[in-house]
Amino acid sequence: MREKTIEQKLVRATKAVGGIAPKLVSPGFDGMPDRLIILPGGRIGFVEVKAPGKKPRPLQISRHDLLRRLGCRVYVLDDTGQIETILREIGGDAR
Repeated sequence: MREKTIEQKLVRATKAVGGIAPKLVSPGFDGMPDRLIILPGGRIGFVEVKAPGKKPRPLQISRHDLLRRLGCRVYVLDDTGQIETILREIGGDAR
């Protein structure tokens, strides 16, 4: 499965639970995750989408670590089977 297909499924699943998943573009600050997930209740998380089996680059890992140190939820998604769990965790149902 291609990264684009996984990303499209993430966007659709996010909309299905009442949220939005805008593409995150950060000029001058490379390595940020692909999608910002915003769910009802002000729940926010970041998702880096990868093709199956692919791993984030070192700069991406560094940005993920920074976001986590700031208290943000950051996920790496490379399988559509992870989408439900990610959305549930961001939504606060699995703390």
